[in-house]
Amino acid sequence: MTIFNSYQTNELFKRYQDNPILKPSMWPYRVNSVFNAGATIYDGKILLLARVEDMRGFSHLCKAVSTDGITDWEIDTAPTMFPEEETYPEEHYGIEDPRIIKLENDPRYAICYTSFSKSGPLVSLATTEDFKTFHRFGVIMPPDDKDASLFPRKFNEKWLLIHRPSPSAHFMGAHIWMSASPDLIHWGDSGILIPARKGSWWDAYKVGLGPPPIETPEGWLIIYHGVKSTASGALYRIGLALLDLENPRKIIKRCDEWIFGPSELYERIGDVGDVAFPCGIVIRGDEVLMYYGAADTTISVAIASLREIMDYVKYSKITHH
Repeated sequence: MTIFNSYQTNELFKRYQDNPILKPSMWPYRVNSVFNAGATIYDGKILLLARVEDMRGFSHLCKAVSTDGITDWEIDTAPTMFPEEETYPEEHYGIEDPRIIKLENDPRYAICYTSFSKSGPLVSLATTEDFKTFHRFGVIMPPDDKDASLFPRKFNEKWLLIHRPSPSAHFMGAHIWMSASPDLIHWGDSGILIPARKGSWWDAYKVGLGPPPIETPEGWLIIYHGVKSTASGALYRIGLALLDLENPRKIIKRCDEWIFGPSELYERIGDVGDVAFPCGIVIRGDEVLMYYGAADTTISVAIASLREIMDYVKYSKITHH
């Protein structure tokens, strides 16, 4: 595959040269935009569950499958997972931004997604074994909440969920939280995991989970987005943190610098400009494929070495604050 750097130097993630890899024009039915896709490996292929916005402005999820994860996508000819408002009224305005985790020692894949209710965005959960039929659990976090993912296994007999409530974001910032559940239905033991920083920081306004947590021998790698409020609007960029392997509530390290941000035209110009927003990641050996929404319009991919990422986290300097 061919990759290239932007004008920014020393980026860990290198963009695929022929980005975007998925565009609205490639869809088998009429849509406005395709972006913010969850990702996993299923049946030996890379599977994306893309957020697709229709011409009304409502979103659903649609599956795209590829052998190499870059080209020759097979896209479902109809929505794969459509809002079911009659049974799940919280899906009134659509469903968005999935994160996919394969549960350990379990045939199921867990999909955390945002339901857009009449009262705002909230976190919903579904499981599937085949990405054709889905078992919905319904609401697991009330509005306003989004950017959620499970860990693939329990800790001390409880499931852990990373999510981002933001009812007071305009006043206090919006932070990454963690909650626990014995059964994927009843949630509590909630607290802030990664706070938004203040002042001039690149992640001063709000932070939220990107792809699901990535297990490494050194800990759980967290790729998160940070937002800085600028004179021209919100600017979304991506940074790294590392959580303890056995106790993910413990932060081992949070890097100071952002490591990936919008620089190309397809990331800076679109329905929502200046956005690089990853929801899905696939690890193949040392290769990391990060799938991200570009300007809320298309899907692109950037490639990195997991070893280089972990070296960066290990050796990067941090400010005590």
